[in-house]
Amino acid sequence: MRSVITWFDALLVTLWAVVTALGARRGLAGLAWGLGGAVICLLANLLTRAPIPAALIALLLAVALSFAVRRLVPDPLRLPWFLGAGAVGGFVLGALLVVTLTLGFPIGIRISAQGRTGVYPSTSLPPFVYTAVSNSALLQRLTPVWRSSRVLQLLVVPDQLRAGRPAR
Repeated sequence: MRSVITWFDALLVTLWAVVTALGARRGLAGLAWGLGGAVICLLANLLTRAPIPAALIALLLAVALSFAVRRLVPDPLRLPWFLGAGAVGGFVLGALLVVTLTLGFPIGIRISAQGRTGVYPSTSLPPFVYTAVSNSALLQRLTPVWRSSRVLQLLVVPDQLRAGRPAR
């Protein structure tokens, strides 16, 4: 299937740009915010298989990170390069959000003479969402994540690993 830039791609790229700008605005604290957010997501998914406890663990770790950053970085905008460092943190967290949102739709099951196969995204989505996501240029670039390392899969598609089926 040919990929095009859809409204879904435009929305995700806008989100990525906003999160990057927020990181830059926070300066050095934005670097800790972005990188720490990614690490917190991975830790929460490593510590538990259930989504609600994982969310609570992530919330507690995020609050702890917030207090630590306030103490350790009293003047996050003191030097000009701090803005660039913050942009890097925002870029990383924005990328994580974009990948997670792109690959976070339900997977459908197609039963044919060859057996059961997974279909992503599920055809049960509303037609305008299904069309935008299935034709997404970002989705076409991110499909290798389904076959990537388990750590990356745990970070961006933990529900697929929890369900006992490999993310493909």
